Amino acid sequence: MPAHPPLGRPVFEPADRIPDLAALRDSVQRRDWDAVAASFEALADEDDRAVACRVVAEKRSCEGFLQQVAQARPRDPLVRSLLADRLIQIGWGIRSAYRAQHVSQQQFQDFHAYLRRAELLLIDVCAEYPAYALAWYLRTITSRGLELGLGETRRRYDRLAEHHPHHYSGQQQLLQQLCPKWGGTWEAAHGFAEECAKASPPGSPNGALVAIAQVEQYLELAEKGGTRPAETYLREPENHARLREAAEHSVFHPDFRADSFMAVSAHSAFAAAHCAAGRHAEAAPHFRALGDRADAFLWGYIGSGRPETEFVQHRKTALRKG
Repeated sequence: MPAHPPLGRPVFEPADRIPDLAALRDSVQRRDWDAVAASFEALADEDDRAVACRVVAEKRSCEGFLQQVAQARPRDPLVRSLLADRLIQIGWGIRSAYRAQHVSQQQFQDFHAYLRRAELLLIDVCAEYPAYALAWYLRTITSRGLELGLGETRRRYDRLAEHHPHHYSGQQQLLQQLCPKWGGTWEAAHGFAEECAKASPPGSPNGALVAIAQVEQYLELAEKGGTRPAETYLREPENHARLREAAEHSVFHPDFRADSFMAVSAHSAFAAAHCAAGRHAEAAPHFRALGDRADAFLWGYIGSGRPETEFVQHRKTALRKG
């Protein structure tokens, strides 16, 4: 994905900026299973497959199509995983993104019912195909949503990591579980993020986990005491140094794959962390790499909480300063 000057509004939806994912979305719309399967077959990178899985799962009303294919192909791990993710997305939509105290009992009941349906599909896939990355990745999400605890989510991630040790999407999910809002601690969250970043091959996106962990703590501090203590935390020299080191190992390394589906997620995370800290000049290289592409995640944590507004405003400031 070559860098280009910003043209306008950010494009958050992967299928709107990646032609292969646009074609996949069209295949789902046409209910063409052979074309859907071929799209996944063409993706060798498991993180790219995770992004493609989510593109399918976010397609409204596709569950009927996936259920029909699953009935016709009961041993196919892909269709069962895609259907499971669609059920997860429906359930999470019912739950909403609010903290638990703002979610009703009925919402939780319906949310868990969808996740349990997804679990039944994924348990079978994992039993039949123990190395199947998509299923184990999705089970880290269902574990967190069903409140099975850190130990169980970690067990599922460890099974994923046995065969796919640097699965960035799976690491993002475990990182969420390790944050205090899901029962973890900041020490555990930052420790895991840095461990994954340092252990990953040079040029991989995993270094962005360091940025994600920092912005997660920034959000908690901002909610409790306002933006000033949150910004002070991000500006601490050791946190700044960790962020820069992680970026040099990942998105700024010569081996970084700018054409990977995760490139936008990684650059977007680093840009958000620097902007939240007020280091707009350091965010500028990330914005230049992004152009109009962006990941909405984290931008909703900053300022107004409106991802598009925050991305555009911070991009303008960053490119002016850096």
